[in-house]
Amino acid sequence: GRKVLEFSGAGEGQLRQFTQNMISKSEAENVVLPMENLVTYYGEKDASKSEEDVAKVYKKCVDQVKNDNPDKLCVGGVASNLVRSLKKKYGDGPTTEKRFAAVEPKADSGEADESEGGTKKQQQKPKSRGKSDEPNLHMATKEQLMAEIEKRLDAELDAQVEEEDDDDAEFEHSWTPSPFPERVTIIGGGPAGLSAAIYAARAGLRPVVVAPPMGGQLQGKGVDVENYPGLFNVTGPAVVALMRQQAIEYGATFEAETVVGIDASSRPLKVMTNSSVIETHVVIVATGAESNWLDVPGEYEMRGGGVSSCATCDGHMYRGKHVLVVGGGDTAMEDALVLARTSESVTVIHRRDAFRASKVLAQRVLEHPSINVRWNSVLTEVLGKASDAEDATDGDDVDLDAPVAKVVSGAMLKDVYTGVETKMDADAVFVAIGHTPSTSFLQGLVEFNPEHAGYVLNQGTSTRTSVPGVFACGDVSDSIYRQAVTSAGSGAAAALDAERWLSEEGLGNEEADFEAELLAELMADGGGRSQEDEYNVYDDAGGRMTGMKESVGAEL
Repeated sequence: GRKVLEFSGAGEGQLRQFTQNMISKSEAENVVLPMENLVTYYGEKDASKSEEDVAKVYKKCVDQVKNDNPDKLCVGGVASNLVRSLKKKYGDGPTTEKRFAAVEPKADSGEADESEGGTKKQQQKPKSRGKSDEPNLHMATKEQLMAEIEKRLDAELDAQVEEEDDDDAEFEHSWTPSPFPERVTIIGGGPAGLSAAIYAARAGLRPVVVAPPMGGQLQGKGVDVENYPGLFNVTGPAVVALMRQQAIEYGATFEAETVVGIDASSRPLKVMTNSSVIETHVVIVATGAESNWLDVPGEYEMRGGGVSSCATCDGHMYRGKHVLVVGGGDTAMEDALVLARTSESVTVIHRRDAFRASKVLAQRVLEHPSINVRWNSVLTEVLGKASDAEDATDGDDVDLDAPVAKVVSGAMLKDVYTGVETKMDADAVFVAIGHTPSTSFLQGLVEFNPEHAGYVLNQGTSTRTSVPGVFACGDVSDSIYRQAVTSAGSGAAAALDAERWLSEEGLGNEEADFEAELLAELMADGGGRSQEDEYNVYDDAGGRMTGMKESVGAEL
């Protein structure tokens, strides 16, 4: 009885279209998935799920229903999406029911028989005219039509997902081998490497970026990046994608491989990957440094949900909350002091009875009123709880059967002497047990920082290394700051240093120089031709014509 549309002046076709749309919408909404049917379905398809697990899935469906739902049922388009998701996973979906039963109009038996007979005649009449027994639209029942529509919609959705996941896009801007050496090859696809790629590409150096598609601290950062100027409400992977697109716009190409070594015994340099060898005049190393992790249960699953290795990056999100810091070096002390500015309390977990950090930092931590220390303890497990921050909209095609996302709720601590385990409540765990630079492939090639093992030693204030033509930027040579914004700045500096070095060495675009020389030779060879050897296409047209009017006049 609810009015859904009001208009005037519509023709028969429009009326039929409006009516059909309303019917289709009402039929799509007239779906309910009872809890009992879902329990029965999981009992047949996945007996490992308990009734409590099924209830969580059902609650997700109920929570996504935006319209009035006083009975707290899984209904409408959300129920259809749940069935579709389960059908993709298990082959078929649970049985749904109609929310409202149709009210049949009253009619006497004669009219019913006449109507039935008329229907039979109408169904038989087209059959007598047809030349084939194949079903057609006007012979199909409503259930058959709806089943066919649902089948086609599922096929279209599957095709769309496959198109979005198509890996061919990865090769659209890929590097292709050339008989000439590359001028600049950048190893690493993080902020430092992509910043260097943007600067080098804008200088016309057409850099090659060698980096696997996954990896990198910023690429693996699932939470928002909040300390990069000019960016707000954007995740780490989105920042990397924007940088990559900008580098592509200026001419950078990409090789999705991992570098295994650099040969600097001869010139040009050779960058060796798992499947290719790239000859290049300049190498910019921007492979970064990976955070060290504890490798305890719950740590990997809740990265981005309370587990982090960067207090400067993520500490702001835990303002007024209880947090843990694991470690006893300078990094742990610095993280604890940073977090103490905004968090209600900070507890430092250290496996020894004294910090190995500098005396000044350690003393500040011990004297801070908001920082507590648990000596002789190790973290053995990160505890979590279901996240309440998941939002979904009615009609979204999401996998409601996926595991519930978790956030940190605490940690299990074990005394290294007694072995006794205790539980400590917390909202976040910051792992600060150091970083390992990704420089194993540079061993024996360049000099390393003697005060910070594994970090490449830059020459003075530049990004040059001990090997001419090899530059290092970002976390691979920065043992102090290790921020995305500082890495981007040093990447730009490395590109500028590389451009100057190429100019000093007189190394230009050899491919362009070769083409120019070849063209000059061809022009020189053609300079000795006589006028008689030249061919004029206008001679075959009846004479030399230099203007439109002359040509028109000749034709006339």
